[in-house]
Amino acid sequence: MRVSAAPEAGKANNAVLRLLAEALAVPLQDLSIVSGQSSRDKIVELAGIERGEIDFAEVERRLAEASGAGKDTG
Repeated sequence: MRVSAAPEAGKANNAVLRLLAEALAVPLQDLSIVSGQSSRDKIVELAGIERGEIDFAEVERRLAEASGAGKDTG
């Protein structure tokens, strides 16, 4: 994913988390960056999976839908 926020003072990381929260339809506080805070590559934890509120298949479906994967573009 790409965000337009500058990678300074955590702005880009916050933008990534907000975008993921919106795409996954989960509360922002359920997401956290656990690795890669200062890197382009990040590992994000979704707390709702641990509580059984959302499963991996649903996460994949929502991410694919948000990215437009599988849509006919032509």
